[in-house]
Amino acid sequence: MIWLLLACTEPEPEWVMEKPLPVLRFSAIPNQDLAAQRENYEPVAEYLSRTLGVAVHYVPTDDYSASLEMFKAGDIELAWFEGLSGVQARAAVPGALAIVQGVDDPRVYSTFIASGESGLEPGPDFPLGLAGASFAFGAKSSTSGYLMPAYFIRQASGQSAEDFFEQPAAHSGGHAETVAMVLGGVVQAGVLSNATWDRMLADGAVDLAKVQAIWRSPVYAEQSFSVHPGMDAEFGVGFQAKLQAALLGMEDPALLAAFGRTAFVPAKNQDFERIEDVAVELDLLRSGAL
Repeated sequence: MIWLLLACTEPEPEWVMEKPLPVLRFSAIPNQDLAAQRENYEPVAEYLSRTLGVAVHYVPTDDYSASLEMFKAGDIELAWFEGLSGVQARAAVPGALAIVQGVDDPRVYSTFIASGESGLEPGPDFPLGLAGASFAFGAKSSTSGYLMPAYFIRQASGQSAEDFFEQPAAHSGGHAETVAMVLGGVVQAGVLSNATWDRMLADGAVDLAKVQAIWRSPVYAEQSFSVHPGMDAEFGVGFQAKLQAALLGMEDPALLAAFGRTAFVPAKNQDFERIEDVAVELDLLRSGAL
């Protein structure tokens, strides 16, 4: 009988008791094809894995909606979001936090451009003459390519973007694509992020004889890293602080270039209240529309 009792209380084999080690999964703004995303962001995953001492996997996505839905479902715990998708993600996941942004992200603006043949000229005020021009926004889910430009159009004209233009505006799907549409004569004018416009200028990808910037919007905060709640419960007490420190300590120019940034600074949810106010006004939080 004693032997039977001992047999019943014998500890389980060690392999039965082991739990799989947690994996930190992150994603980023899907503004490139899947192969380019992996090339850019997998070295970031390797850096975070070395720095944090946990397995880190990069999860590529096809579009903004996919990143948002994965964050809401808990399939990724860390995401590099645009302004609108970040606000939507944090609204949908109570306790989610913005923790890091690019050093220039608190001062982002949208650049309105026009072809030389449009007759539109640069100026300090919003060009109301855009109403008669063919026009392209970026993706409908883009903060700097649609949400905030549409807001500034409404502020300047008293009309929604849909009512302002005499002919329906197009959606190019991306910032560089907007420039291509203007350069190619598909539309007379468009809007994109200042970061993309400045980068294309620096790369010599823009013929200023054919297209020029005509107006820059007021500034607003934009992209950020957001984290899912429960990081410390999953990875250990103090892990979220370690993750933030690892991102802030990312100094390798090649890694920072994956995000189009030169350095990171701390972020908090309140930094994006202007975008949140616009999203609430357009009913983009309750509906989760993208």
